[in-house]
Amino acid sequence: MNPTYEPDDLLTIGEMSHRTGVATSALRYYEELGLVGSVRTGGNQRRYPRHMLRRVSLISVAKRLGMPLSDVKEAFGDVPMESTPSHSDWQRASRRWKKRLEERRRAIERLEHELTGCIGCGCLSLKACALLNPDDALAEIGPGPRRLEDVTEFPEGDAERS
Repeated sequence: MNPTYEPDDLLTIGEMSHRTGVATSALRYYEELGLVGSVRTGGNQRRYPRHMLRRVSLISVAKRLGMPLSDVKEAFGDVPMESTPSHSDWQRASRRWKKRLEERRRAIERLEHELTGCIGCGCLSLKACALLNPDDALAEIGPGPRRLEDVTEFPEGDAERS
């Protein structure tokens, strides 16, 4: 006979790590960022409600795709941590996240399109730069790849830490 699991059953950090494939250090970090939540025992040990498995799994997928943790946090914005989220909670989060994913997809497509042309960085090393950014005119707007501003808006380091 299979055991019965309830969404609010509590898992140790080791059980959560084993079940999700996420290192215990990463689980602690996600908790520090407010992405997941746990309760403490009398001995101050973490216990994760079983419903946190979905959150941790979604974080793992997002990281694999290079999504910043700040985007994940924004998507999870009003998904409750203290109780099992409802279907409508996850639907709202999905809509928010889908919007961010579409923005990121458009930025990647733009980068892909511009890779062979001038990105407005001021290097003037390509023949196209002389046509698209003569005399580094885009420098007046500011530093960096000016024609790809939306590609560089992702916070540095968000997708790097486990």
